[in-house]
Amino acid sequence: MIYKFYGPPGTGKTYRLISRAKAYVRIGTPLDNIAYFAFTKKAAGEARDRMPADNDKLSYFRTIHSFAYDQLELNDGKVMQPSDYEAIGKEIGVKVKYYDKYNKEDINYLNCDSPYFQMIGRAINRDISIRDEYDRGEHNKKEIKWKILKTIDDNLKEYKRVKKKLDFNDMIKQLIEKESLPRFKVIFIDEAQDLSPLQWKLFDKLKEHTDDIYLAGDDDQAIFAWAGADVDRFISQKADQEKVLKYSKRISRAVQEQSEIPIEKIEGLRKEKDYYPRDYEGECEYINNLDHVDLTTGRWVILTRTISRLVSMKKELRERNLYYQTKKEKSFKVRVYNAHINYNSWCRGKILDEKEWKDIEEYIGKKMEDWDPDLDWFDAFKEVEYEDKEYIREMMENGEDLDLPARIFISTIHAFKGGEQDNVILCLDQPNKIKKAVRKSKNKSDEEHRVWYVGITRARNNLYKLKAKKKVNAYKL
Repeated sequence: MIYKFYGPPGTGKTYRLISRAKAYVRIGTPLDNIAYFAFTKKAAGEARDRMPADNDKLSYFRTIHSFAYDQLELNDGKVMQPSDYEAIGKEIGVKVKYYDKYNKEDINYLNCDSPYFQMIGRAINRDISIRDEYDRGEHNKKEIKWKILKTIDDNLKEYKRVKKKLDFNDMIKQLIEKESLPRFKVIFIDEAQDLSPLQWKLFDKLKEHTDDIYLAGDDDQAIFAWAGADVDRFISQKADQEKVLKYSKRISRAVQEQSEIPIEKIEGLRKEKDYYPRDYEGECEYINNLDHVDLTTGRWVILTRTISRLVSMKKELRERNLYYQTKKEKSFKVRVYNAHINYNSWCRGKILDEKEWKDIEEYIGKKMEDWDPDLDWFDAFKEVEYEDKEYIREMMENGEDLDLPARIFISTIHAFKGGEQDNVILCLDQPNKIKKAVRKSKNKSDEEHRVWYVGITRARNNLYKLKAKKKVNAYKL
């Protein structure tokens, strides 16, 4: 039997899956007969934590790539890393930078800035040839040349052959070709709208020997088509039972109303879903700049469409002496802050260990015997840029506790998918590159509307739409 749940944001898709998984445990289903596939390590971990069983006994609660990694008995040395791709690019004169290190648990797609490597990865994910992917025409022909693409693909294949390494997609392919796979009584797949054709192929193989399968997802939140995800397959997948979850415990009325705008613009295949917000009005308004909201209190998320806009937003927050953090880092240099804490402790008479005084020495530029306890850290840390010292000092004077996570989190929309916050500032800047891609393809246009839908629905209470720097580049809400 195949069961399918459609669920708009906050309607309890994951809760339904976990409830069903608990029911199988209650009737005595062996734990190694239950598989739960989530999109990220965090989501898989949260699912394990909510189960009435020891985590270490839930061996198949994981990401699909982690499952493949273990079934193929791999280690990190057998998996393509960003350095491998960068080495290939260097050999053939194509600059390529990857923004993520491979992690078998946490990500499905390595993010890179090379359109060539992006296209090759997308072709494999879609289970088509690179020629077919190229002929789809969903790219800038000035940006991607066929001869260069073919050369890179040939070099990539040869590199992997010589080094005996696999990439993400190779793992899934080899798993599909594997003669024997674990047999499950039941399989749960969360965020099924993000499965690629290659992953659907694995799904088709697993379901042959599985009694029950539960799929949960939301086609309106399908924002990984750029990496090869196949939302149409999720919508068209036949199910013995199908249910649309209609009550959001997260979204306010104002946010729900705003979320309808991008969804109504989708022209392609879509599952019609009405949902009801929670009993809270909330607010939704345009703002011209960050000064129009009070960022000194409460918890906030600022979302951007692109990394470049995220970088400029970080600069704006810093100019306002606001403490923020991203997925990867805090807004200040943690080592400087820690050294300042240790230095102040030394001034008060604490005896420092070797590591503590060496950390301080780096910023003072003198040996320990030459330190002056009458100088505060701001004056003593001569090797630190004035702007950095001033920034930390201003934040502390404003009462920010820099030992705690920042109240302001900043991210791209894609990276924050699955997250939520009371207050969300959505930067409406839409770069020309994306606008051109949207004009060329209905599929690209639909995906773009879904991206903004995801951005809007990260807000629990209040949504603030930050006007684009140039009106012509604004996504219209």
